[in-house]
Amino acid sequence: MSDFTLKKGVLVTAGKTPRSGDLGIKGEKIVPPGEGVTVDLGNNSIVYPSLINTHDHLQGNYRPAVGPKPGIFYLTWLPWDNDLKASETFRERSKLTREELYAISGFKCLFSGVTTVNDHFPQKLNSTILPTLPVRAILEYGLAHEVSSYDLKWGDGVEIEHKRAVDNNWPFITHLAEGFDEEALHGVEALEKLKVLDKHCLLVHCIGFSDDDIKKVAKAGASVSWCGFSNMFMFNVTCKIRKMLKAGVNVTIGTDSSATGSANLLAEIKYDRGLYRKMYGEDLSAETIFKMVTVNAAQAFWMQDRIGALDEGKLGDVVVLKGRLDDPYENFAQASMEDIELLVLAGTPIYGELRFLDIFGGNLPKAYSKITVAGRPMFVKGDPAGLYREARRKIGFKKILDFLPFEPEP
Repeated sequence: MSDFTLKKGVLVTAGKTPRSGDLGIKGEKIVPPGEGVTVDLGNNSIVYPSLINTHDHLQGNYRPAVGPKPGIFYLTWLPWDNDLKASETFRERSKLTREELYAISGFKCLFSGVTTVNDHFPQKLNSTILPTLPVRAILEYGLAHEVSSYDLKWGDGVEIEHKRAVDNNWPFITHLAEGFDEEALHGVEALEKLKVLDKHCLLVHCIGFSDDDIKKVAKAGASVSWCGFSNMFMFNVTCKIRKMLKAGVNVTIGTDSSATGSANLLAEIKYDRGLYRKMYGEDLSAETIFKMVTVNAAQAFWMQDRIGALDEGKLGDVVVLKGRLDDPYENFAQASMEDIELLVLAGTPIYGELRFLDIFGGNLPKAYSKITVAGRPMFVKGDPAGLYREARRKIGFKKILDFLPFEPEP
């Protein structure tokens, strides 16, 4: 593979004015343009840092979603877990191996422009699988499922996992206030008592936060992963997102699994903007939501020195989108899977239109395959079509997964 330059695109990175220009990639990193192969974007494409999903369950991305009975909602996550395991979705999903489910989830991320994701399971369960995915699923995190008596006891305990995160400059990730029972409503207090509420914390959901909880989390410098679709589906309420933003909380976005959440991060972005308008009667700006899935998420993962922006010296994690709208932030916020022209992970294209094959010397690498998305022939790392066919064979019918935007050829 050659070093390359993306020429005549609009370059967008948080905190800087979008500008027309060129972007260079050498090895794994962003460099001044000019070396290697040049691909002319013709001023028709917009170049962004690729997206970061701060909360997914990579073993659980399957359809249809499982939720409460009509007219009622859950009090905590636990009755949902019971409903899931008794569902046809779970029975059907269980026909696939863990490796196949993880691979499907890797492509769910890839086809939505995500190159970095957290799988909220302990490393004892996922450490051998995550490196096989086509995207970067981080392994550097401390973890607790939740801070309650009924959590799933993942990891080595809250205090040990938090210390590990602090010692290694990792995030400490846990569900918090995912519900409204007595324990869920005192999650922040539980972290305070254990003396682990700090800037390493990445807190997922947080729908039961009080105003005082929000102030404490902001003061501590902790981050929040907002999963609006899943929250509304399960609980009919989401976190106090406007108050969090006004308090200065570092807010990011997660999809949760597709067993409760949106199809992928692009769909979640659209849903969350609509939800914000419905809740508050005002817009959540496209630039703000762009920050949530780039620089804010990089900060939450303690990876801001490596990802989240198109700065020279950072990893070449890049997504190129069709330039459909003049405002590059609105262009991003309204994008769909069909708008992705190129996706690059640490300097290596992993998905894109065939015109970008010049980066590989014009030939499709052995570890890649071709698919058709919205009428466009595309190259992709791995063999998602073969995976899709095998999943359908095991399931026994032509299963449709809406986060896979193609139909495999026979």
